[in-house]
This record gives sequence, structure tokens and C-alpha cells, in this order.
Amino acid sequence: MERAVDRYPSGLLYSVPTGCEGVRTGHRVVVPLGRGNAEVPGTVVDALGPEAIAEDGVSADRIKPMIRRSDDLPALPGELLELARWIASYYVCPIGITLANLVPAAVRKGVGTATRLLVSPHPTPPDPRPRLGSKQRAVLDVVLATPAGDLPIASDDLTEQSGVGGTATVRRLAELGLLSIEVVTVVEARARAGSGLEDREVELNPGQQAAVEAIGGHLNAGFSSHLLFGVTGSGKTEVYLRLAREVLDAGRKVLFLVPEIALTPQTTARVLARFPGAAAAVLHSGLTAAQRHREWRRTADGEATIILGARSAVFAPIPDGELGLVVVDEEHDASYKQDQAPRYHGRDAAIRRAQLADCPVVLGSATPALESWHNATKAGRSHLHRLPERAPGLSLPKIEIVDFAEERRHLERGGPRLIGPRLGGEIARTLTAGGQVILLLNRRGYANYIACPDHRCGWVMTCTDCDAGMICHQAAGTMTRERWVRCHHCDAQLRLPPTCPLCSKRTTVFGLGTQRVEEDLARLHPDLARAGAMVRVDSDAMGGVDDFHDVLERFRTGEIRLLAGTQMIAKGLDFPGVRLVGVVNADTALNMPDFRAGERTFQLVSQVVGRCGRGGSAGTAIIQTFQPDAPAIRRAAEHDFEGFAERELADRDRFGLPPARRMCRIVVRDGGESAAMRLGTELADRLQTLDPGPDVEIRGPIPCSIARIAGRYRVQVETLAKDAGVASRFLARARVGGVFTGPLALGEAVAIDVDPTSLM
Repeated sequence: MERAVDRYPSGLLYSVPTGCEGVRTGHRVVVPLGRGNAEVPGTVVDALGPEAIAEDGVSADRIKPMIRRSDDLPALPGELLELARWIASYYVCPIGITLANLVPAAVRKGVGTATRLLVSPHPTPPDPRPRLGSKQRAVLDVVLATPAGDLPIASDDLTEQSGVGGTATVRRLAELGLLSIEVVTVVEARARAGSGLEDREVELNPGQQAAVEAIGGHLNAGFSSHLLFGVTGSGKTEVYLRLAREVLDAGRKVLFLVPEIALTPQTTARVLARFPGAAAAVLHSGLTAAQRHREWRRTADGEATIILGARSAVFAPIPDGELGLVVVDEEHDASYKQDQAPRYHGRDAAIRRAQLADCPVVLGSATPALESWHNATKAGRSHLHRLPERAPGLSLPKIEIVDFAEERRHLERGGPRLIGPRLGGEIARTLTAGGQVILLLNRRGYANYIACPDHRCGWVMTCTDCDAGMICHQAAGTMTRERWVRCHHCDAQLRLPPTCPLCSKRTTVFGLGTQRVEEDLARLHPDLARAGAMVRVDSDAMGGVDDFHDVLERFRTGEIRLLAGTQMIAKGLDFPGVRLVGVVNADTALNMPDFRAGERTFQLVSQVVGRCGRGGSAGTAIIQTFQPDAPAIRRAAEHDFEGFAERELADRDRFGLPPARRMCRIVVRDGGESAAMRLGTELADRLQTLDPGPDVEIRGPIPCSIARIAGRYRVQVETLAKDAGVASRFLARARVGGVFTGPLALGEAVAIDVDPTSLM
């Protein structure tokens, strides 16, 4: 049931009445729900015989019959239903909520659906033919003159060719027995824009060739998992495309996942350009509702042969037995993790999808998630393939670490505050030489600290509903002093107070933000700013996918010389003109109270540095940091992922953290601080009563890192299990054992996050 509640985590039981005998698993149906027997939609997830029902102790006369089958959508493939069951079980989520994620709202609502008439000659027309009017003769003549291979003819085409509008004439000819009419349902949508990119196969280097041959040997051998580990610019996409070609030539389909369509436009474009003759379907939120519906139907009908999309594309309705390869590009990216129920990880769901389809899955990254690295190097669950060199003609950039604490001593009063002399000088030299520049600061806004300048006063501006500081934002499209403060957790917003509310001294803003970087750059390069050749890229500046794509196209043509922004510019970009990459502050995520902070910092720095040196010059990368000796930053500067991973995995193992153990984070929320802690304590006590044993550790309750968001206090309890199997079995016991009932029922008050990627 799509209106599922946790009391029925596996769904509800209904009988099949006379007239509905053709219903099977995957079909959409309408059933009665509740005392009022409200008609609600649902999906058949299983078919049980009398014996199974009797074993459950359910009396047959208490089972309501379904109302009818809904024929508006094709049945969901069995492999997809099995994936839904796995997600519901593993991520502890009602099956109904999971099923609702399988079918986009645009599909369920039938957006863009229209009826069309298909016309053909009647096989047994009357003889003699009745007298016809001029319009009737014109329509009939067109149909009779149409070659058999082009029949039936759509009524719209018939109107155009005959010059007779409307359907009345066609319907009258059908009544006379001269034409046959078939009414079909179609999805109308504006054509999806092409990639605009010309693509051709390039000569493979030895590493690429070895990877293609090794993975290619598994394409017809059932399920296998492969980690393609290659430095940035090593040509991982070319390996994917060669493997995809083999699969398509064998008559099977390819599922290609990218972290975010908006942030990886070039990868998407290359895939579509490489297979111009293939029926490609693109599934992502940047499409119109009608386009999403059409692409989904093309996939479900078996028309699409290569299906490309972001996280939710793992639910593409590819017919059973037709999927031949799953690719997960940039598999480390946090965007693959959904932050609402079901809180699945797109990468792990893709692996399970490949298992169900009995086909290989390829995970690719220059900075693999430590879970994937552990599976490939220690656990033996995945094959490791290395691409240690960049593609022919490309060199890794020279990386320089700058101690920004030392640099700040030399900043001129009234000058730039976030761009030190070394980085500023290199920006000027690169632009003068005709190169392009990318600057990263993964923090949007103008400044992240608003306070009274008098330390004796001590006032600091925080959100009234969250335990978090307010972020200062400058009015969009202006360099004026008009500023706002915004909470990035609950979205509360108000004007920046001009004075301290306690002592009336003028308010001061401190800290970092992309708008402040933009301001510094405008001071250093006013001509560039006036010409629009310098652009800030973050979620505030980009109104949507089209805006971002427009900026990238202008950057590709050289109209834009300098991009400054957040992680949006750190991945998926391949521009040969980029000669300099600057990391304004590499420490933004390093000191977060999260055991993944070092891993995220390494990944972000490595990925953005990798945007450099993709042309004829190796290029330069400058990393400003207050912690130049931090292992994550030092190893990133040395292009040493394996060294970083070895040390980090040893630390995780020592402290019993993932991937050494599997974590589940359970967050309880309440409007009162003490009430939230009482709920957390009750949760921990209930879990302890299940006798977890030596293979499961329960930690907490403790307040979350940000204890209050949107007026609700948050307390977390963590379970750490020896492996995924132990974790799943323990959570299943907790569910059937009544742990998540009463005030601890899953929903608004309690959220379960299995394999969390963030502890914030």
C-alpha cells in the first residue's frame, strides 16, 4: 500500500475476486482501506495460496477483496519488486513507502497522457461502397494510398495529409465499415535536448585496455562486482563506454548512474553522444513531469537500451532478464544517499539490482568510498582494477600546500581577505597567460559568523529554532551592503541586524563564504567582473539545471575565465583550458564532529584538483589551509589515496567504526530537550532487552551534533554490528519485537538511518 503505516511493514492482505483473476505481482490495483473502505491505490507485492494464509492464522472471511485492477501502468518487473523488498527490509522502511519511490509521481498521475486514433483500412469493407462526401473521400483516399508498412496512420498525420481536420469524418467512415480505428494512450512531451557533443573512441592506454578486458570477461558470467580505481583524468568514462558497447551489441541493456545530473553534465553528454543510434532514456528531476513520464514508459516498454540517471534511476523499470551491466560513476559521492525514508544508498541499491539481474556492476572513482575500497582490497567482495595514469597526453597537476595562517599575516589592510598572496599571484599569472581558473570554497553565503565586535559582550547570532549559527548572505546580483541572515538547517531568514541587541555596537561578520570570495575576486580583477567573465557557482547563484549548464557552456567556449564555487564545480568537469585550481580553505569539513570528516576532505580536495591539467599543460593547484600537516590534505596533495586509505581504515578498525563494522543511526525527536533524552533512553533500553550479544554494540543515547533543528531536540542511539547480516537480523528482531511502537513508532519522531554517510 502506498499509504503504508509501520503497523503493516510488509503490506496488507486482500483476496482476488471474480473478474480479477489476471492480477499478478507488480500490477497496480485499487483496494478498500479502513472502516470506511476508502478506495486507495497499491501494488501487488506477493501472491499467497490458502496454505500460506492459514499458516499466518488469518481467517479467509476477514480478508477484503480488492476492488479492481488499475490498467493505467504496466506491471512492475519482478527484479524491481525484489529490490523494493530488499530496501524495505535492509533500510527498515515500510514496503509501501519504498514502492512509492519506484514510480515517479508524474507517472502515477499520468502527466502528459493523451489518447490518439490509429487508422487503417477495414479488412472487409462493404461492397458496393456507400456514397461519400468530398471530405470523406479525401480521408479515405489517403488511408488507401498509404503503404501497408506505414499503417496504421495516426489521425494527426491523416489530418495533415488530407487537409480534413477533426475526427468526426474518420469516425463516420468507421461507422460505414470503411475504416478501422484503434484508440491508444500515448505520453506527449517536449523532446529532450540532445547532448550537443561529438564523441569518438580514443586509443586506450595499457591500464584502460587491461580494465576493459578484465571486466569484459565477466559480462556473460552472471553477477560480479568491480571497483575501477583511477586517478582523475585517467579515462574511466571511456572504459564504461567500451563495456557498454559490448553489452548493447549483445542485445542487453545498460543502467548508468551518476551522482547528480546537474553536476555531471559532461559525463551524461558523452554517454548520449557515444550511442546516438541507441534508444537512450534519461531519468532525473531536471526533466519536466511529462518528460519523466515518457522516459519511464519508454524504459518499461523495453524501448530504451541505455538508461542514464541520478540516484533514483536505480528504480528504472527495465524488463526482467534484459539488464546486462550496471555502472555507478563517482561511486563515493554522498549524493547517492537519500536523506528521507527509505534512506537507501544508490550505490548499494545498484549492487543489489545487479545481483538480482545476474549481471556485473562497475563502481568507478578516483577517490573510492572506504567501504568500496575495503570490499575490494580486504573483504574480497569486489574485483579491483587500477588506472594509475592519466589518459595519453595528460599529466597530473603540480600541487602546492600554502599555510594560510602564515599567509594572512601578509594580507594588506582593506584588501582581499580570503585569497592569499601566493594564490592571488598565481591567479593573475594564469589569466594573463590565457588560462582558466577554478576556485573552490565549499561554503555558500557571505560569512558564517555574526557577532558583536566587543569580546566583553560576547553576543553571537544563532538561529532561534536551531542550535546553529546564522549565515550572512549578500543580496543576490549586487555588491551592495544589503545583507540577510539565513539558517541553513530550517531556512529561517531575516535582515542582518545593524547593531548588537545587547550593547548596541555595530554588528560584525566574520568567516568564509563563496560570496565573500566573489567580492575579493572583484577587487583583484574588476575588469573581469564587469565583463561577466567571472561567475560564482553555488545553489544560491544557480536558479536551476539550465543555469548551471549555461555557465558551463560559456566556460567551455572561453567566455567565462574564472569559476568560483562550492562542490558543484568539484566533479564531472573536463575543460582543457583550466590551468589553475585553487582551494580557498581546505579545512571547511575537516573539523566536523563526524568520523568521515577526513575522508570527505580528501575526496573533495582530490576531486577539485583533478579538474586541472586536462589540456596540454599539467597545470597547478594551490591549497590554502590552516592545517597543512593534516593527513587528509597532505595525502591529497601527494595524489596518495592508497596511503590515506590504509591509515584511515586502521583508525576505523581500532575504534570499531565503518567499514570495520556496520552502523545504524536511530534519531529520536521531541519539542522538549529532556523529553527527547527520555525517548532516547527508552529506545536504548528496548534494544538492550533484545540481548544483542557480543556481535552488536549499542551506543547512546547522546545529543546529536546539532542538538536542535526547527525547534525539535534530537538524540541519537547507534548500533554497531559485526557485519551487514548481523545488523539486518538485529534490526529485524527490533522491529518484530515491538521496539518501534508507541512513542517510538517510525515516522516523525523516530528516523532510522542504516549505513549513515553523515552524523550531523
